[in-house]
Amino acid sequence: MGYRDEEGYFYLAGRGDDLIIRGGENISPEEIENVLYAHSKIKEATVIGIPNPEWGQQPRAIVVLKKGETATAEEIMAFCHERLAGFKRPRSVVFVDALPRNPMGKVLKRVLWEQYASP
Repeated sequence: MGYRDEEGYFYLAGRGDDLIIRGGENISPEEIENVLYAHSKIKEATVIGIPNPEWGQQPRAIVVLKKGETATAEEIMAFCHERLAGFKRPRSVVFVDALPRNPMGKVLKRVLWEQYASP
């Protein structure tokens, strides 16, 4: 996915198959991930879309905390509440020890989706 600015320059903004569609609104996981990375206790984070019967999908944050840190899902969601529009906020947070990655270092969102997509 990408976009073109007023001057004609193109910018890459993420993968189309990662896009979360909630109530007709398109949500870029990357935007939520950038907010999560701003949290002082978070080492790594990614966002997946999980099924929701009312809205189609909703964002779920998958988070790795920094060594020695503790946090609650409510704390992480409150942090996002202050920085994201209502429809973009993660509705749940899962804490993991590490994110699965391929040999190139890319996060394997499909693996996470298979493990954590259940409401």
